[in-house]
Amino acid sequence: MKKIFIALLLVGCTPSHNPNDHIHMSAWVTNGDRSLLLNKIDTLVFEERRAVGSVINLDTATTYQTMDGFGYSLTGGSAYLINQKLNAEDRTALIKELFEREGNSIGISYLRVSIGASDLDDHVFSYNDLSAGKTDLELKGFSIDADRTNLIPVLKEILAVSPDIKIMGSPWSAPVWMKDNHLPKGGKLEPKYFAVYAQYFVRYIQEMKKEGITIDAVTLQNEPEHPGNTPSMTMTPSEQAEFVKLHLGPAFKTAGINTRIIVFDHNCDHPDYPIAVLNDAEAKSFIDGSAFHMYLGDISAMTIVHNAHPDKNVYFTEQWTSGKGDFGGDLRWHVKNLIIGAPRNWSRNVIEWNLAADEEFNPHTGDGGCNLCQGALTINSKTGVLTRNVSYYIIAHASKFVQPGAIRVKSEIVDNLYNVGFVNPDGTKVLIVLNDNETDKTFSISDGKKSSAISLKSGAVGTYVWKF
Repeated sequence: MKKIFIALLLVGCTPSHNPNDHIHMSAWVTNGDRSLLLNKIDTLVFEERRAVGSVINLDTATTYQTMDGFGYSLTGGSAYLINQKLNAEDRTALIKELFEREGNSIGISYLRVSIGASDLDDHVFSYNDLSAGKTDLELKGFSIDADRTNLIPVLKEILAVSPDIKIMGSPWSAPVWMKDNHLPKGGKLEPKYFAVYAQYFVRYIQEMKKEGITIDAVTLQNEPEHPGNTPSMTMTPSEQAEFVKLHLGPAFKTAGINTRIIVFDHNCDHPDYPIAVLNDAEAKSFIDGSAFHMYLGDISAMTIVHNAHPDKNVYFTEQWTSGKGDFGGDLRWHVKNLIIGAPRNWSRNVIEWNLAADEEFNPHTGDGGCNLCQGALTINSKTGVLTRNVSYYIIAHASKFVQPGAIRVKSEIVDNLYNVGFVNPDGTKVLIVLNDNETDKTFSISDGKKSSAISLKSGAVGTYVWKF
């Protein structure tokens, strides 16, 4: 195994022996060839020496957004595998590894769950399924029982370890009796059911709260411009604006619900969609912000929306890794565009899709379910053996080190060394760096006075943590 070279380079100075003249820095590195996988490197030193090579300056006086966290979608399929394919001891150990903020754990701080089924459940369901031709305008048959077998028990175990974790809920479809095509796949929410669907959200949040699970935010519809998933449903910007201002916002207000309302939840190729919703002043008064995926478009779309409505937040809520993907290529692309790119474009979070799948990328629904979605974890359906995949390391390079409530601070991208910096609530500084060059690079991290010289292999990711 090749060892990555990381060292302080001394240039034109006599070493200082005053312990107050230097600061120790921790470094954690993942290489694209897997020779290092979130390995802690020997402690580096910040000293008052001339910087070497390209310099990444961390300017903590220039601040941007507050971070909510980093994590995954806990799909119904993920919960099933964790709950059913691991014994109690292994499940407890895994949850501690994923959600604690100490030791060898990776400190996941944000989860996204589906409201009803997503395409990574083993079957389609809503919380109000009826026989053909039936309606239930008072939602007398509403029930979250479908989530009680796996999702809710797993969430409760997570909350026991991480009680402050933020949870976002996203629907893939309304109940089919509310839709114009009466099918799980595609179709639209009929306007005559807007009011009852708003109450559906209210009931969901209330019922989860009874289980001790706080839903911090909801999006109105997963991928509202993509009717090809099973389940799925389309919504236009005007429909989202109408639904929020006339129904969901007032329903939350009447019920005393503080859950954040987030619009869009789709690709970066259409920043005009969330802008159009937010341009409706009445709808905007109820909306916290907009959510994005990046199967199309550029991550800079988040800044376009932020600049159009700087008083509203932006979130990054989904990106998959394929079972046919390349570890090194996926590591480089996701860290560059999401872990670094999304916060640099004002996102308060980064959520990867999804936490777990089995060795055949199950469970998923039938036609329109993702059959190549690789989990951050592979949980073997026969043996329960765990494999940590590329998405595990993508998120861990941020979640382990960037605390909820961290403030993003200014740092410049130099010499294809993509990076993002944060200051945590406890005062620690964090800098995540990707070497996006085709050659190994030596560079310096500096605060303007002290610096440390570092080397990263081509395609490698390093997270650097220190405190003055």
